[in-house]
Amino acid sequence: MSSDELTIKRRNHEPPAAIAERGWRYHHLGVPTKIAMPDERYFEKFKLYLSGFDTSPYGIEWMRYEPDSPVDELIKTVPHIAFEVDDLEAALEGKKILTPPNSPSDGVRVAMIIHDGAPIELIQFPKLREV
Repeated sequence: MSSDELTIKRRNHEPPAAIAERGWRYHHLGVPTKIAMPDERYFEKFKLYLSGFDTSPYGIEWMRYEPDSPVDELIKTVPHIAFEVDDLEAALEGKKILTPPNSPSDGVRVAMIIHDGAPIELIQFPKLREV
């Protein structure tokens, strides 16, 4: 029996393993663009303009990069899906890391992995204290 025959394929109605087995939660879809979008916010560290996330009911975020942005070319040219995870280090185990863990904003930690040539963003938010 080949390894392909041992692969369990999901059915149309089943969520992907990232959600069903790992408990990751959809956060946004990042779409690179070369077109200036309304209400862009600039992030100098990444030479990146972001827009849409805070107004899209579907979590679509437009990303426009300056030509000399330090961000990996794959991220600048291929859309990515982002998942919220509870433990970034655990989520990264065994994955091909494209961008190592970093903190783009206070308390937030992110990393990018590659799966089948596609960038995937993993995000960990600070745990809120219960009062």
